[in-house]
Amino acid sequence: MPDPRPDLRMTAPAGDASALVPSDANAGKAAIFDLDGTLLDSMHVWTDVDNEFLHKRGFDVPADYAESIAHLSFEDCAEYTIRRFGLPDSPQDLMDEWNRMAFDAYTTTVPLKPHAGEYLRHLKVTGAKLAVATSLPPRFREAVLRRLGVYDLFDAFSSVDDVGDVSKDQPDVYLHAAAQVSVQPTDCTVFEDILVGIRVVKSVGMHAWAMYDASSKNHWPQIQAVADGVMHDFSEAPRVL
Repeated sequence: MPDPRPDLRMTAPAGDASALVPSDANAGKAAIFDLDGTLLDSMHVWTDVDNEFLHKRGFDVPADYAESIAHLSFEDCAEYTIRRFGLPDSPQDLMDEWNRMAFDAYTTTVPLKPHAGEYLRHLKVTGAKLAVATSLPPRFREAVLRRLGVYDLFDAFSSVDDVGDVSKDQPDVYLHAAAQVSVQPTDCTVFEDILVGIRVVKSVGMHAWAMYDASSKNHWPQIQAVADGVMHDFSEAPRVL
């Protein structure tokens, strides 16, 4: 005969063994994660790529360049860079070069943000659906997440490539992730590091938690004002969505 009592098993969050929550606390909810700068400590890779790529062509990296492209799809980044610097290359030329320059770091050295792995496992065992919403090319995301041992924790992957290269200043990639896990936007919590992404998910009724990353430090006061919560690592993330 099944036990009629509620399931009282508990799970402890990373870094806080005293904050225990029921094992079904996140059932019916979804957590949607950006990768670069949020789940992954990877923005330095792209800073190095920007420096090497532009210096080779005789340019310094403008102070606003990283923030100007943070929300763009990979192809839009290439088109923006060509326009801004008057380059003769095609967008595909730039994307191929950037891929060659960055891919090795994703397959060998890029780490998770602190406590990210524990947090993903906590959400998984408490019933949440897990999805990715990223501008990162698909082969990058699979390589790095498999190497870090968290790929199989995710129920769905959404990329700007899947929504017609619509950048993250529009909600398409986040809504696509929610649809893939069959969870209503109002029951989704998005983890992001960029201001435009946080604003746009809030505009469609999603909850937004902001991860601090040095690449977005100039926007941090605005991010703190807009997001539902902020954190510097995943030990500070919400245990119940």
